[in-house]
Amino acid sequence: MNTVIVLLDAPEPWQIGFQDSATPGFEGIVALHDSILFYLVLILVSVFWILFAIINNFNSTKSGITYKYLNHGTLLELIWTITPALVLIAIAFPSFKLLYTLDEVIDPSLTIKVTGHQWYWSYEYSDMLAENGESIEFESYMVPESDLEEGQLRLLAVDSNLIVPVNTHIRFIVTSTDVIHDFAVPSLGLKIDATPGRLNQTSALIERAGIFYGQCSEICGVWHGFMPIVVEAVEVSDFFAWVDSN
Repeated sequence: MNTVIVLLDAPEPWQIGFQDSATPGFEGIVALHDSILFYLVLILVSVFWILFAIINNFNSTKSGITYKYLNHGTLLELIWTITPALVLIAIAFPSFKLLYTLDEVIDPSLTIKVTGHQWYWSYEYSDMLAENGESIEFESYMVPESDLEEGQLRLLAVDSNLIVPVNTHIRFIVTSTDVIHDFAVPSLGLKIDATPGRLNQTSALIERAGIFYGQCSEICGVWHGFMPIVVEAVEVSDFFAWVDSN
């Protein structure tokens, strides 16, 4: 019997860091986070060092001198005014670059319409036709805890995965039929509102096969925590085989 290994990109218990990236967009998000974290650590160390130096050196008990009248320092004021501005500029340029990159939809080869409902998701492959001549579409519900099978994840498994091909530019058109939902899959760098009466779009280029989990990230009602998202990325040939079977 052949052994099939399926990679599950799901959050782990007590996980602190990011999930493994599967798209260039999410790699950019992680890189931006790491660069900003560098500045935060640098600022934190500097501020604590200054506070410690002031407490340790400028006190009347240690030096016998009162410094209450020494409250002007032109050079110091210039430094703590200009330095934050330079840090903001250093953060702004990569932030804007990443923002515009994520917003760009590059000649998609596949368009999928994602619709949020209370409380489940429905998907429509606008470019793919079923045997009846209509677009392939289906609904995706969370698997109840009582129906879970071995290997399925509680509150994350669904009855119908969203099947997509790897190494393909995919456009997601996201909307809602009732309230505001949010289509979010961390490993793919996807997070976009599903707004009633409005079509929002985003894109992804998935670089490796696997099963990627997400959830609605907008508080949309009493069952908000029970409308997960499962994106299954497969090879292009397997994707078209799945299309033909529908």
